Amino acid sequence: MQIILFSAGAGIFAMGFGGFISATLLKRSSAKVTCWLLSFAAGIMTSIVCFGLMPEAVELSGITVSIFGLILGIVVVMLLNRIVDKITEAKDGGYNIHHTHEELYHQSPVIHNRSKMLRSGIIMLTAIGLHNIPEGIAIGAGGSRDYHLGAIIAIMIALHNIPEGMAVAAPLLAGGFNKRKAVLLTALAGSLTILGALVGILIGNISDFAVALSLSSAGGAMLYVVFGEIIPQSVVITKSRAAPLITLFGIIIGLIITVI
Repeated sequence: MQIILFSAGAGIFAMGFGGFISATLLKRSSAKVTCWLLSFAAGIMTSIVCFGLMPEAVELSGITVSIFGLILGIVVVMLLNRIVDKITEAKDGGYNIHHTHEELYHQSPVIHNRSKMLRSGIIMLTAIGLHNIPEGIAIGAGGSRDYHLGAIIAIMIALHNIPEGMAVAAPLLAGGFNKRKAVLLTALAGSLTILGALVGILIGNISDFAVALSLSSAGGAMLYVVFGEIIPQSVVITKSRAAPLITLFGIIIGLIITVI
């Protein structure tokens, strides 16, 4: 039950809080600030994988299973991104260079038509929600193996989900949703973390092999999001080296949290 609460906090509360920030504290969305926050969160996620998930997976089932799971997670998220990009009518699939944080999260280019902005916001909401499933799996599988590991993963994922919530709420608000509905829908996207956690718990109760596979595949999914999307696109958007430096700072902070 506590693992489910952890996943709810990392998903629903953190995403909802990010949406609340966009709705009430920021007068207008700043792509640069959002990218910096996401870059820091990317460093946190990298620490989760490198110093938490993968060492545990290797200890449980060895390096071969861990590498297989890592590759599996990367491939699954790549396919997911290709599907989302086709839905949003991207010309070159998942390998486009995006120039705003809205495009980074598979939203169509900013259009002043409210109905189109609303459609883009809903697509973006769905894409982020689906990305939350492997994060929930990591919490569930890690927590079923080690309560402390599950708690640490949940805290780090929560730090990642706050700027994601900010990015999700912005187009919903621009599309005409009132602040309350935008925040509620953003929090709802985080609820898929609970679904992932339930899957992780079920897998974790099967065998050490299943736990290792779920941890490493969740790690692969996270690494693809970090290195395939967040970091390169943040550099393009901010047009500076600040984003990768902030990511490195996030890795250091994540390492400190992991070993405490």
